[in-house]
Amino acid sequence: MKNDDLNQRGKIELWGGLEGTVNRVRDRYFSQMDQNGHATRIGDLDRFAALGITALRYPVLWELTAPDGIESADWSWADERLPALRDLGVSPIVGLVHHGSGPRHTSLVDPGFAPKLAEYAGAVARRYPWVEYYTPVNEPCTTARFAGLYGVWYPHGHDDLTFLQALLNQCKGVVLSMRAIREVNPDAKLVQTDDLGKTYSTPELADWADFYNERRWLAWDLLCGMIDEDHQLWPYLMKSGIPPEDVLWFRANPCPPDVMGLNYYITSERWLDHRGERYPQQYVGAHGFADIETARALATPTPGIGPLMEEVWERYGLPMAVTEAHIDANREDQLRWLHEVWNAAHDVQKKGGDVRAVTVWSLLGSYDWNCLVTECHGYYENGAYDLRSPEPRPTALAGLMRELASGRAPSAPVLQGLGWWRRPGRFLCPPVATSTTVAALPAERNAEKRPVQPILISGATGTLGSAFARICAERNLAFKVLTRQQMDIADPASVDAAIRRYQPWAIVNAGGYVRVHDAEQDSGRCQRENAQGPVVLAIACARHDIRLLTFSSDLVFDGSKGGPYVESDPVAPLNVYGQSKADAERRVLAVNPEALMVRTSAFFGPWDRHNFVTLALQALADGRRFTAADDLVVSPTYVPDLVQACLDMLIDRERGIWHLSNGAAVSWADLARRVAALAGADAALVDAIPATALAGQAPQPRYSALGSERGTLLPTLDDALARYLKAVQEVAREGDTHVGAAQAAHYGSS
Repeated sequence: MKNDDLNQRGKIELWGGLEGTVNRVRDRYFSQMDQNGHATRIGDLDRFAALGITALRYPVLWELTAPDGIESADWSWADERLPALRDLGVSPIVGLVHHGSGPRHTSLVDPGFAPKLAEYAGAVARRYPWVEYYTPVNEPCTTARFAGLYGVWYPHGHDDLTFLQALLNQCKGVVLSMRAIREVNPDAKLVQTDDLGKTYSTPELADWADFYNERRWLAWDLLCGMIDEDHQLWPYLMKSGIPPEDVLWFRANPCPPDVMGLNYYITSERWLDHRGERYPQQYVGAHGFADIETARALATPTPGIGPLMEEVWERYGLPMAVTEAHIDANREDQLRWLHEVWNAAHDVQKKGGDVRAVTVWSLLGSYDWNCLVTECHGYYENGAYDLRSPEPRPTALAGLMRELASGRAPSAPVLQGLGWWRRPGRFLCPPVATSTTVAALPAERNAEKRPVQPILISGATGTLGSAFARICAERNLAFKVLTRQQMDIADPASVDAAIRRYQPWAIVNAGGYVRVHDAEQDSGRCQRENAQGPVVLAIACARHDIRLLTFSSDLVFDGSKGGPYVESDPVAPLNVYGQSKADAERRVLAVNPEALMVRTSAFFGPWDRHNFVTLALQALADGRRFTAADDLVVSPTYVPDLVQACLDMLIDRERGIWHLSNGAAVSWADLARRVAALAGADAALVDAIPATALAGQAPQPRYSALGSERGTLLPTLDDALARYLKAVQEVAREGDTHVGAAQAAHYGSS
């Protein structure tokens, strides 16, 4: 059965995928393309082609194209896009049903599902006879589990019979669809996808693990005509109530995939443990045992997708492609995941497996998969492009794709670290030592031996510098926090010495002069630290080809606009502090246009005790009155959100001026009232007064809230405040004594 003609195998190609799921929950349909905007944005195809992909998994979905039957099908969308892909040199892998159940007049348990889908497939082939690759039904086994066994998607079954009916109907739909397609194009090829996973367990649950590990093959086994009375799961099929002739039909009508499409996620490998009390309750099911991702439980990580691909090759001997490689994670871990999968595919190929491609999924990201697309909460996981900007913004993943596609060595320095699924802090339970010894990946074995370039962080004692250090450690990003004695940012010789000593790939300027009102009498020091220092860093970074992130402020504006300021609005500072920041912006970007300059405002966070929100919360929680200005409007910024976004942008090689805040335009008094309401404190204790009533005030803009014309990357203020309150409680429980500098003692201005 195996294809041993090595001449048919060559360079592993890079493919792309567009998340186009249209799934049904009760009577509601959820369309990813409505959410990601691709439904009306054909220009995405040019972007995709520029990534170096040779094929694109692309939806021409039954539910969208012919919801009321073939005779009233609307082909206009596909008519425009499929030829455009062909003209760009990208082969479409056309998907007809993607986690769906068909139009309203059918369902996964309708005996007519398969012939109706085949009718649609034939119409697609006649319309586009040149299309070579098809996935009539994506992940039939996985979809059948969610729709027929777990009750998540329509028709919301909760039993083995419904699961198996949905599975057989989908697989029969694949067979009949490919038959109809090949009547038009005899050379058409089936790329059959499903989740590639494996289940491990304690000895007490070995039977469950064995069953799950056999069940994962069912769709592929059916299509390959491998199931008869001697199949290991034949008794299960019969006991569930499936007529034997429905199963044996596939034996007589095999339709083996031309390419085995293997989808791999961090959730694909599972650990079963009979000791449910050891685990968070959301991982304990009705049977009383835990079912959790191996990465969250096993002391020794599994080696990843490589051995699973070898199992597929041994079982089927058919060409393989990784058809979905994606992880919902910080940017560096997205890169590490793709790189790990790419390397594993090459290792399997070297061992003799016929591996054709690795697919980056999803190029535009996806929405609400954290709730299995059963609600529209707007939870977004970005991919090679980030959709939180007016136009899709390429991320570092896009850069890695171009490198892999062209055969260049990956250049991202953050690939030097281990992904979270291999780090010690990954556990959600006491780590489980298994009896099976799993060899570590080469990357893991050699991790400590390789020289690692760090991020240099100035401002060791400040709120922002401390937060960068904390979050870099959490994300396994190598860093070095430097005091002024170790690197005086305004001294060229000191900066150059630090660069030569530590060999960083990036510098984060998180220090500076922060006392807005004192700056009026201390302009020389303010100018040195806030303007001269960033310029010295910018010059050094340009000379050494190092990325630079530095910060500016909402106080570069005079407040006369009367609405949120965007990046291109002219600056007109009212005070010395604002002038120093405006000078830094102009001079830094003049000498180093590649620098990233982030304007932000009104910091608050759980780790320092001197920001405005924390001071307000402490006073109000104690029943004390709290005074705040009601005529200065700002856009508060949750420090952890700011740092996370800035690190992603730094890895993405973003440049120029960006505005980052949690969006809402509020007065300081309103901010105090809002946190009081969320915390259950008495908002009536907030005394609102004009800013002029406060002593020692520098001139300030009455309205300096920040908007953005480049992208809204941070969550909403209410979301941030809710997470802040939880984090404050966690810090209190942990006895965290970290205290940042009092950089925001006067209204939190940056």
